Amino acid sequence: MKKKKYKEKYSNKTGKKPIKSKKVVNYNWIIKITSITFAISLTFSLLSESIIPNVNIFISLILILLFIGLGILFDIIGVSITVADPKTFNSMAAKNVRGAKLAVKLIKNAEKVSSFCNDVIGDICGIVSGSTSASIAVILSTKFNLNLMIVSLIITALVASMTIGGKAIGKSFAINKSDSIIFRFSSFLALFYKK
Repeated sequence: MKKKKYKEKYSNKTGKKPIKSKKVVNYNWIIKITSITFAISLTFSLLSESIIPNVNIFISLILILLFIGLGILFDIIGVSITVADPKTFNSMAAKNVRGAKLAVKLIKNAEKVSSFCNDVIGDICGIVSGSTSASIAVILSTKFNLNLMIVSLIITALVASMTIGGKAIGKSFAINKSDSIIFRFSSFLALFYKK
């Protein structure tokens, strides 16, 4: 019995434990995703910082809701990609259903796609909505002669709770309806995607 266990544990000829292969770090992907994050973050921040001070409070609130919604939407897509069943899309791709081949490609690259959706877009939207809420707090406190710290705390808490609550609901929806979400997303992307 002991001999059998020993053979299973030390299966190679040297009698040593098998060496586990180390995963290679993809530095090209890291550089690429960092550059994309920088560019998108710069664009979003520039838009929010240049638009918010020059528009009324109603449009500012719509913009902040847009950033929150965008973060939640991409979080849903990122979660759906990681849990989607590739078998469903393989059979659809065999029937030449539009977007199915792209869905298979997205699922095969789930790590990168979810990183882009959850980390890049999700985190950028979180940061930009935070800075936008600070700008709104300044506008409100100046316009209505309110305490800046109190207004800032209330708006920041509202933005954070809406973002986290929205993502919590979104994750549950993404897990239960992952195939449907990925099919719609890949069908939409297929309109712009060129092989």
